[in-house]
Amino acid sequence: MRQTLLLTTSTLLFLTIGQNALAQTQSNTIQPKPAPVVKKVYRQRDTVKNTDPSLNGQYTFMLSRTRTSPDGYKMIAKYRLDELWKNVMDTLRKEKADKKNLQQKLNDQNKTVNYLKTEISGKEASLTENTNKVNEISILGITFEKGTYNIMMWGIVGALTIALIIVIIRSGKSIGEAKHRTGLYNEIAEEYQAFKSKSVEKERKLARELQDERNKLEELMNGRKS
Repeated sequence: MRQTLLLTTSTLLFLTIGQNALAQTQSNTIQPKPAPVVKKVYRQRDTVKNTDPSLNGQYTFMLSRTRTSPDGYKMIAKYRLDELWKNVMDTLRKEKADKKNLQQKLNDQNKTVNYLKTEISGKEASLTENTNKVNEISILGITFEKGTYNIMMWGIVGALTIALIIVIIRSGKSIGEAKHRTGLYNEIAEEYQAFKSKSVEKERKLARELQDERNKLEELMNGRKS
């Protein structure tokens, strides 16, 4: 579009300067003669319409509707040249207005991009802070990283598990020893009860024998007295 505008503008300026130069040359070279009686001929305005509204189309159409002078110059109707010039200027004004609007939109978009960059930076900082908080655990005012905390906790759990296994093993041995000693005590108690029963039976037997002997002795003593 810019190349077309520049080409069209340059052509119009060239044609305008050429027509002015041609008029001056003809006025300087032609000797004044008695003005003949010229019958004015009014040409009918060209009513053919252009079907291509672009500047290039209008320029091409304007060249196609020109007439060639006996000297080989192109003769362009002034109203067509004026119309093309008006369209060129309107297009330039529109291009400037569009450029200004685009520049304004670009500035607004840059402001939006900068604002979004600031927002993203703030959110990234907040996300990093939250991630650090999630990865940290505080116990009794002491901060540990999650990995270190997990290693420490699993170490404590492992140590307690080993200690529990040792306690269970020792308790099993103690329980076995206690059962063994309980069995021995029960055996000794049973033997003692059996021995005690036998001793009581012997005492009773000895007591009866002693009583029998006393009875015999009394009978002997009573027999002698009589």
